Parts: sequence; C-alpha cells; structure tokens
Amino acid sequence: MTVHIDEMTRTAEPPRWWWWAAVIAVTIMLMLLPSYLKISQINGISKLFPLGLLAVSMGFMWGFAGMLSFGQTSFFGLGGYIYAVLSLYSGETSWPLIAAILLPMLFALLLGYFMIYGRISDIYFSVVTLVVTLILEKAIRSTSGDQYTVLGVRLNGQNGIPTVPSLQLPVEFKTELHAIFYLAAGMLVLVYVGLRLLLTTKFGRALAGIRENPRRMELLGYDVRRYRLGVFVLCSGIAALAGVLRAVWGNYVGPQMFDLNQAGQVVIWVIVGGRTTLLGPIVGAGGVQYLAAWLGTQAVGQISLILGLVLMLVVLVFSQGLLPSLGIAFAYARDHLILRRKI
Repeated sequence: MTVHIDEMTRTAEPPRWWWWAAVIAVTIMLMLLPSYLKISQINGISKLFPLGLLAVSMGFMWGFAGMLSFGQTSFFGLGGYIYAVLSLYSGETSWPLIAAILLPMLFALLLGYFMIYGRISDIYFSVVTLVVTLILEKAIRSTSGDQYTVLGVRLNGQNGIPTVPSLQLPVEFKTELHAIFYLAAGMLVLVYVGLRLLLTTKFGRALAGIRENPRRMELLGYDVRRYRLGVFVLCSGIAALAGVLRAVWGNYVGPQMFDLNQAGQVVIWVIVGGRTTLLGPIVGAGGVQYLAAWLGTQAVGQISLILGLVLMLVVLVFSQGLLPSLGIAFAYARDHLILRRKI
C-alpha cells in the first residue's frame, strides 16, 4: 500500500525537466521512425496506437479513480461506428470526428449519472458496464437486414461497415499510412501528456485521495460522485477517440469492436503494464499485442493457452505490473548502492 501511495504522490507533482526531455525525445523518434520502416511495419505499429489510447482510458479510470469498468470497448465501438456513419452520410470527416467523441461522452454522462449518483457498489459498477457492452455487441450483430440503416448507411450486422473514409487532414503526407501513423501517435502523446498534467491539478490530487479513501474525502467536503463522473466521461471520450482512429486505420468498423473478449484484453493490458502509472497500460497493450503476433508467426498451436500462461506468470512475478515493479527494483538498487557508498 505504501508503494502505491508513493506512486500516486509522485504523479501529483509537476513533471520534472527530465520527464519533458523524455517526452520530446520520444516525439522526435516517432516523427523520424516511419522513414526507416517498411510499409508493413508502419501499418503494424499504427495499429498499436489506438489500442494504447484504449488502454490509457481504462488505466486512468481504474488506477487513479478506483473504477473498474468493462465498458471502455462500448465507447470504443460507439466512436468508430458514429464516425463511420456520419462521415459516409456527409462526405466530411471533421465534424463527424468531433461528434464521434462527444456523443459517446454524452452517453457516458447519462449512464454514469445513474450508476455513480445511484451509489451502486464498485462490483455492481463493473457488472453494469459489462452488461452494457454485451447489449451493444448483440444489438450491432443483429442488424444484418437491409432495414437496419442509420442516415442511409447500412450497419451490415456481422459484416460491419467497410470503406470508412480516412480523415481529411490539412497537411499532406507521403502515404495514407504515414498520415495515420503520425495522427495516431500524436494523439497518444497528447493524451498522455494531458492526463499527466491533469494529475497535477486540484482535480488530479483529489483523485489520489478518492482512490485511497473515498469516505475520508467526502468528510473533507469533496463531492466524490462528481469527480468519479468526470473521470468516467473523460475516459469514455478517450476510448471513443481510440475507436475513431482504429476505424480510420482499417477503413472498417465491425461488431468485434464491442467484443467482450476485447474488453477483457483491455483489463489484462492494464494489469500487465501497471495501473498505477499512465505509461504502464500503453506498455502493457503494446507488449501483449506484440507477444500474440509473435506467437502467431512461430506456427505454434494453442496460442491463447500459451499467451494466458505467460501472462499469468508475469502477473505472479510482477504483482503490481511491469513498470511499477521495475521502478521498485530500480529504487531498491539505488538505495542499496547509496548505502554501500556511505559505509
């Protein structure tokens, strides 16, 4: 518990110069990276950025507000479908992008209001978001008939909506894949920096207290429900943005975006990477997806079984996630070295 509180305290402090230097270095590296990669590699890496955003939306809500939700894939799918329908209907992409983020946030506001202000327990919060995900998935899968259209756009049920338009950007890039790479990478960096700075505000510091002891924060005069609702809406918007980017990346949206398996994977990414850090969920998503892809290229059977065993081992060895555990090991080694020098 002490380690967790220390981690929350550090994230509530303003970022130091070396953090900004690291962010700038990573940004420059991402800008230069496509020049040294093959098209297939650019395509594969571009796919990871929306998944990283989805993982961050889950990790921030769970790790910093104590809210375990299985509904992030609901907003992920809604963002993708809303963008697909509106962009195909209008022939534009700018305002459909904005609508695809705001409408899921409005849905999250209504859903979250009844859950959070209804004071349901944390376990029932998780169950309700799980049920909403199942309902949306079943609803989308049952729209195979010609009569199921929205603004003249067929939903196509199991087959999804193909030919989703790419975003019309003011800057021209070498190829469309380069544009998607830079757009998705830029959004991931901006969201990461924005959430990190949010944690240094009064809102962020209150989240740290709510995560550890919501009753005490209520006694201190904080409206815990308002803070949690704000986090739920914010993270739904991030998940919706991830859904739009995934739709643009594949020029396709389908019911698998709502899939319960996908919802479970997001939780695994956060657990593996570490839910007490913002970077942990991104590392977890990238690491797990890379491991799954690598196992697929090795012609081994039962990939899911092998992947599950590996993930169980990681969770058992690194109980707090990879990044927090590595941070603890580094701090221990540093303190031990300092102690030896003093002796």
